[in-house]
Amino acid sequence: MNNPKLKDIKLLLLDVDGVLTSGHIIYSGSDIETKIFNVKDGLGIRLLQSAGIDVGIVTGRTSEALLNRCSDLGITMIYDDIKAKGDLFDTILSATHLQAHEVAFVGDDLPDLSLMKKTGVSIAVGDAHDAVKRHADFTTCKNGGEGAVREVCEMILEAKNMLEKIIETCK
Repeated sequence: MNNPKLKDIKLLLLDVDGVLTSGHIIYSGSDIETKIFNVKDGLGIRLLQSAGIDVGIVTGRTSEALLNRCSDLGITMIYDDIKAKGDLFDTILSATHLQAHEVAFVGDDLPDLSLMKKTGVSIAVGDAHDAVKRHADFTTCKNGGEGAVREVCEMILEAKNMLEKIIETCK
């Protein structure tokens, strides 16, 4: 899908639980939280970054697993433990010097709606809550934690006519 709305995107914001992960959280006996991230989503993020598109995190929770994954991917824009995600949007715009239409956000559940309503492009993962899907500009075919973020990354690259060039360089 080559949508002109995605052509202007310069920043992709992601929720974590239910978007970058399937939403499952494993606690060990020593209170260590474990999350499972999809390597294909990680490659999609790296492809976006190499194309000059920034990626950031906006999540209601915080965890060492998330911070480790962000460090691995070179994501430095991390807003965690955020309860009112929409209230953060002006801060993000000010920090990045971007306009709303240049920002996309991927969410999956009700706490994501306030931010989805403010960004230029709002995207729901395939297994998102129905209300989130109704408010989204796009819904991915893939579920959260199962390649949905990679799908979004490729949609953005395709809209910018960059995907084929990236594929050609990999041959």
